[in-house]
Amino acid sequence: MSFFGHLEALRWHLMRAALAVIVFSVVAFCNFTFIYNNIIMGPWNPDTFWTFRIMCKLGTFFHIDGFCITKMNAILISTGVGDQFLLQLNSSVTIGIILAIPYILWEIWRFVKPALLDKERKAANGFVFYATLLFVIGILFGYYILAPESIAFLANYSVSADIHNQFTVGSYLSILSTVTLITGIVFELPMIIYILASIGVLTATFMRRTRRYAILIIMLVGAIISPSPDVLTTTIATIPLLILYEIGVMVAAVVEKRRNEKHEEFMKA
Repeated sequence: MSFFGHLEALRWHLMRAALAVIVFSVVAFCNFTFIYNNIIMGPWNPDTFWTFRIMCKLGTFFHIDGFCITKMNAILISTGVGDQFLLQLNSSVTIGIILAIPYILWEIWRFVKPALLDKERKAANGFVFYATLLFVIGILFGYYILAPESIAFLANYSVSADIHNQFTVGSYLSILSTVTLITGIVFELPMIIYILASIGVLTATFMRRTRRYAILIIMLVGAIISPSPDVLTTTIATIPLLILYEIGVMVAAVVEKRRNEKHEEFMKA
């Protein structure tokens, strides 16, 4: 296929992926009342949200004061004429993107697959499944762990009792969606390491040798994806990234071992 032929094929893959996002966004827009009450406003309700209830139980069990959050010392406001409509529109598009991720990954796989050799295709089997699984785990971790911690910290933080927290609904949605999406993307780290290791750019030996620098970078990333500056939230964000990095080291080691075995077989032949 010529260069322009590849561009034409890519265009159709992108169009189908965009269509999937639109379809899921329309479905979310039509069911926005349920989504708003049960998903968007979930982290804003300490009495009913799963994370805050578990935190209260842990605080009681370990006798930790201040670990149980029972209310948000802030109110949500709408200051612009179209803020509430934009809330519904932006939320629907964000949910549409999240729901369409498996299909988008499948379209990417369909575009890349013809260019791979048979061995490369076998090595990449399960790409869509594992990439989707990691993304979903990241989304759940961001939504149930990082986002509630960040929102609770910012809502209850006060410099003076004379200053009352009033957040625009757009800023609340921005924190919730940004933390959730970025966490989902960051959790793709093992897949990125697998791809780089497969093409020979990254090795397990190199990753072990540079582990101290990787830990520093991971701590910075953890601080970035957790908007609140408190140590607890940053630590909660950093620990899974360290685990993902170590999983990536094991993945790279497996890929490196397979490559060495194939090289030895080739040399013997």
